[in-house]
Amino acid sequence: MRYWEDFETGAVACYGAYHVTEDEIVTFGRAYDPLPFHIDPEAAKASPYGRLTAPGLLICAIFMRMLVDNVLADAASMGSPGCDAVTWRLPVCAGDTLSVRQETLSMRVLESRPELGLVSNRFQVLNQTGEIVCEIMSKGLFGRREASAGAVS
Repeated sequence: MRYWEDFETGAVACYGAYHVTEDEIVTFGRAYDPLPFHIDPEAAKASPYGRLTAPGLLICAIFMRMLVDNVLADAASMGSPGCDAVTWRLPVCAGDTLSVRQETLSMRVLESRPELGLVSNRFQVLNQTGEIVCEIMSKGLFGRREASAGAVS
């Protein structure tokens, strides 16, 4: 189990390898972002991108899956107070393989709830050539080992 104390300011971790398919781009696009360049490969050819591209929120969902699989599933995660910024830098297309670079920017114990610590991160979602396709500035809440060890069962 990974607690707040196990994170370190300045630490960098790289993980994930998620292959994006045309089917999931179209399925997600039809359900949540039905713009022609997300749902119709032929119409997408006339877009500024020249081909089908993934909706930005699909990229965020893929990022979240990689974060859960590689960090949060085995952590004392207590949720997040939110993202400070999400920036989409390059289009993501079918056939791209995405990964994550996580940099821990700062950490602090919550004054109002000292059993929790806040971790601020910069997440960069990278494509298979190492280009940043999305950057997310976000905070996560984690249980503290001290508080957990002192808990009464």
